Amino acid sequence: MASMRIENYLKSQLKKKNTLIFVLIDSEVSKNTDAVTLAKKVEKMGASAILVGGSSATDQMEMAKTVKTIKKLIKIPIILFPGNITGVVPGADAILFSSLLNSENPYFISQAQALGAPAVLKFGLEPLPTAYLIIGEGTSAWFFGSARGIPFDKPNIAAAYSLAAQFLGMRFVYLEAGSGAKSNVKPEMVKTVRKIFNGFLIVGGGIKDVKTATNLAKAGADALVIGTFLEKGGSLKKLEQITKAIQRTKK
Repeated sequence: MASMRIENYLKSQLKKKNTLIFVLIDSEVSKNTDAVTLAKKVEKMGASAILVGGSSATDQMEMAKTVKTIKKLIKIPIILFPGNITGVVPGADAILFSSLLNSENPYFISQAQALGAPAVLKFGLEPLPTAYLIIGEGTSAWFFGSARGIPFDKPNIAAAYSLAAQFLGMRFVYLEAGSGAKSNVKPEMVKTVRKIFNGFLIVGGGIKDVKTATNLAKAGADALVIGTFLEKGGSLKKLEQITKAIQRTKK
């Protein structure tokens, strides 16, 4: 049985913090030195994990280098967030081993996973079984993943997929509006999924301010992913405000 060290760590963090912050570093967007500086700062601010990846990440060497450099300098876990098999690199603690359940291309549902699984084993990464659901359309994740985006105002569809994921044995669901999304996932959708799904619920895409973050935390998100906001020059001060606010927010 694979170790569940990181999964258990995330669960224990949840008991202390209500809702966690994951900061996404896209190794193709961030220069190595920027990524290291950012990782150290957000760890200090209370982020619970660093995700490394992105929907179009193709440069494996660069990603492996980023992971290796960050790993030496922070204590919080590094979790890979692969957009494809090129996102599986050594040196991280765990991987969101995800199936894009609402893709129209079987490659993203099970074929990429079959191709990537031997590398996950070889690199000793802890697999976190994740249903990745793309909400809305027009983003890189939607385009590259050939997704049939779930409309923002159809929470029951997201809930049905999440329940299917649970019945398939997946313990994580990631509702993704996509990088640079025009809208974030609505609290109503998070609430509807939360009622039915009893695993770890991650929400990402378009989270730029305290109000959005606290509404999603209240609705039942276990972790919020902040990425593009920081890449586009969003202030770390605002990230700190978001982190503090969601830790005070009761679900």
